[in-house]
Amino acid sequence: MYFSLSPEAACFRAEARRFLDASLDEELRRAADLTVGIHAQIDASQRWYRKLAEKGWIAPSWPVEYGGTGWSPLQCHIFNLECFQARAPLLCQLGIRHLGPVLMAHGTPEQRARFIPPILSGEHIWCQGYSEPSAGSDLAALSLRAERVNDEYRLNGTKLWTTGAHCSTHICCLVRTAQGERKQDGITYLLIDMSSPGLTVEPIISISGDHELNQVFFEDVRVPVTNRVGAENDGWRVAKDQMQFARSNNVNTGWVRQMLLRLGRLCHRRPEGRNTCLADDPAIRQRLSEADIRLQGVEMLELRVLSDLSVNRSPGALTSMLKTRASEVKQQITELAMQAAAYHALPFQPQLLDPTHCSASASDADIVTAMPAYLNERAATIYSGASEIQRDVLAKRVLAL
Repeated sequence: MYFSLSPEAACFRAEARRFLDASLDEELRRAADLTVGIHAQIDASQRWYRKLAEKGWIAPSWPVEYGGTGWSPLQCHIFNLECFQARAPLLCQLGIRHLGPVLMAHGTPEQRARFIPPILSGEHIWCQGYSEPSAGSDLAALSLRAERVNDEYRLNGTKLWTTGAHCSTHICCLVRTAQGERKQDGITYLLIDMSSPGLTVEPIISISGDHELNQVFFEDVRVPVTNRVGAENDGWRVAKDQMQFARSNNVNTGWVRQMLLRLGRLCHRRPEGRNTCLADDPAIRQRLSEADIRLQGVEMLELRVLSDLSVNRSPGALTSMLKTRASEVKQQITELAMQAAAYHALPFQPQLLDPTHCSASASDADIVTAMPAYLNERAATIYSGASEIQRDVLAKRVLAL
């Protein structure tokens, strides 16, 4: 998906490849092969995070003044693709992709000085507290109450489906500080230390066997007013910016391309004692081709977003289109992979996803991950805005319905 690179871009790609070759050991690559969710290989993810931080490459899209690389959108895109092609672990980087840009746009100088350095170093791991039992796709219906008492807010309520809360040090949270004419009024954006008294985390184990999701409870949790981003009752505006970052950053077409390559390997496997493989079937080849064509469409959308960003133009509703199509393609690919693995996918054993497991080998990674990846990706059309919500956005902003 590079088309023709300029000499400067080609030189940058070569530099990125040299760094990745020198920095990624087999343990990290093995962990990447066995990854089926963002927090599935947390130790490898954090080790890779620290290596990128030491190199100064952990925040590719950030300006230099905030500790970023100052790379162009094209350079960020090239590096992202090269990371996946080199089998680098997925990163748990909500702080980099979502919160950092929010602080740059809406935070105070003091907040940036306090929170940005530990985001860059990896000392702080952030999760996002948006959804609630009665506020999922209708996020503005949230009810986690924050009462102002002098220089503090006191929080009571709960957040649900909080990805990575069990291994995070901090959470960025939307809370209800007032009731307004619209549900969007009276919402405030707070930054909260996960070690705060009264804050507890309960695990939610998904159907894939992963522990990525959690419910977070707040019982008289005290948060300093200095941890508020933006004005009181103006958190919806801050949250909309963060959600736009989330929709465009949760796509990872390089990762989806690797998922398709895994599927291709599964379909070309020739079981012992057989001279044929699934890819010999014209119907299977057609389905592989259809998935490839749809992924190419997603990659083109990503390049359109990249083109807008390169000239400082907002991609607008394109991010909703990109997120929707990418989620559906991921589900299609993982469904085909599970079918290709056939009965080998049935005896699912989560311990086989441990890179140190004695019976695991590189050759079985495609089969071992088929079932859990399929189950994990069932949520792709829900998180960061359900597909129905994204289509509503497109109807209103593109079709003007």
